[in-house]
Amino acid sequence: DGPPPRSIEIGGRGVVFHEFWHTKNVPAKLDRASAEPQERALSLEPPKGGVRIRFVDTPPEDPEAPPPDAAQMKQLFAAIGAPNASRYRPGENHPAMHVTTSLDYGIVLEGEITLITDTGETLCRAGDVIVQNGTSHAWANRSGKMARMCFVLIDGEHEEGLAP
Repeated sequence: DGPPPRSIEIGGRGVVFHEFWHTKNVPAKLDRASAEPQERALSLEPPKGGVRIRFVDTPPEDPEAPPPDAAQMKQLFAAIGAPNASRYRPGENHPAMHVTTSLDYGIVLEGEITLITDTGETLCRAGDVIVQNGTSHAWANRSGKMARMCFVLIDGEHEEGLAP
């Protein structure tokens, strides 16, 4: 019935996280008195044992802009509470390659965006649903128009030997 409670630009490149709601545990407490738990800072991942929902607006990439270096990407991920998420290395598929300890449902709401993984790329359009199961990935908007996605992030636990 209104704008999201928090909209935060990430890293000065025009990507905006619109934070809607999170729960600190599952099953979620369903009662009349509970409200969304407060958070002090933005967090890329859901709370331990919890779930998060957000929209992400991603502007088109500027092909003329120099790519960020590994230190800048580590700093960007640290600013959103995930200092160890960055998987960027020079020569990698995309500077924003990262991995989280969560099961992510991504729904493209507007525009188109490219999912980049270690094994290739997939162009995703409005209506497409993507499931990320704790894998290394990045999102690239090469369309020339704004893209908007909805993400539902569920806390996860990597199997032995698969941890980031």
